[in-house]
Amino acid sequence: PGIREGREVAPTRLEDFQFLPGIHDLVKVLRREGFRLIVVTNQPDVVYGRSGVETVEGMHRLVRSELEVDAIYVCFHVDADACDCRKPKPGLLLRAAKEFDIDLARSFIIGDTWRDMGAGRAAGCTTVLLTGNSNNAAAGQADCIVRSHREAGELILAGSRQT
Repeated sequence: PGIREGREVAPTRLEDFQFLPGIHDLVKVLRREGFRLIVVTNQPDVVYGRSGVETVEGMHRLVRSELEVDAIYVCFHVDADACDCRKPKPGLLLRAAKEFDIDLARSFIIGDTWRDMGAGRAAGCTTVLLTGNSNNAAAGQADCIVRSHREAGELILAGSRQT
């Protein structure tokens, strides 16, 4: 990620793309436990000309090559487009649920923004805010707050075993 206007933003160049610490282990654990793993992502930088579709697709190829995910759903819109797929709207989650027969009420969304938490809430998922070491403004919107992918995995496994 980079910094734009004083806040952290997604990478806009393939060479800047990095996996967050702990994501590989989290995916392995959740996959082993039988979870579906779906990525939902807003990519407005394509509309703004900061990044190209080819760059985003290259990042997604890296994700698919290193992480065993079931699917990646992308919204290339901006708020002004008023689409149903741009988080915090739940369109991408609803589409994934339909295509993969997922019970959203028994599902979790891990994210680091208010948009992620909003989409998860609107879809009926348990929302897990990944804050790292920062104090995240989305904290009031999350069902759970964790500082690492390891904590997220522990929380999800504990929560799924209660149902």
